[in-house]
Amino acid sequence: MHVSEDPILFEKSDGIATLTLNRPKAGNGINMAMARAYMDLAIRCDHDDEIRCVVLTGAGKLFCGGGDIAAFAEAGEGVSAYLSELAGTLHMGVTRFMRMAKPLVTLVNGPAAGAGLGMAIGGDIVLAGRSASFLAAYGGVGLTPDGGMSWLLPRLVGMRRAQEMIIANRKVGAKEAEEIGLVSRVIDDEDLMEEGMRQARLLASSATSAIGGARALLLASYENSLEGQLEREVRSIAAAGGTAECREGVGAFLEKRKPDFTKV
Repeated sequence: MHVSEDPILFEKSDGIATLTLNRPKAGNGINMAMARAYMDLAIRCDHDDEIRCVVLTGAGKLFCGGGDIAAFAEAGEGVSAYLSELAGTLHMGVTRFMRMAKPLVTLVNGPAAGAGLGMAIGGDIVLAGRSASFLAAYGGVGLTPDGGMSWLLPRLVGMRRAQEMIIANRKVGAKEAEEIGLVSRVIDDEDLMEEGMRQARLLASSATSAIGGARALLLASYENSLEGQLEREVRSIAAAGGTAECREGVGAFLEKRKPDFTKV
């Protein structure tokens, strides 16, 4: 059986793109090849109209252990430049996944550390297996957060918990992650992929254009005043009202049938 050496596996089926971090022997550690693949696939998912939902998970026992520390050591005196390129490349993928006009589901199949933590919690729906755990890990190697962690954590769990996780490097298990709002739900490990794909199919059959508009509103909500956000909501709902999705949804409601958003 051929085992792919691609740093991230990509599969597209029935409107769902599934990305699997594929360096299991290295804990799915992020090296330059993986960061570039992540960026390239984010752009592909963003612009491919056949893709209506994206699923991100990891191969093996870890979701992602963060940056590949061995690669940091190999960079030697050039490590600062290496980290600048590595994090900068990864971040181009992070922003595109966050801003694409379609939903992202992350299936955290095991420990997520460092930038892997940021990638894990960046989904709209975050399902964690019971074996999952979350660790900032940066302080242990003398580094500071990347992958969006310092932006996401305070918004999801509050500043005090974010400080404890990042500054005190406190590990959070799956059950606590659900309790504090770090993940959407905890699923038995053996059921994680099945439940994740069920969720992805539901989202892929939904009004993805409207979901894209809602994603944009949520991202903007922290930077806007109340009045500014209300204005964005007016413009967004007015634009959505002119789409084929809205016509299908309204028509289906009045006709007492299930809408079919995949054909509009």
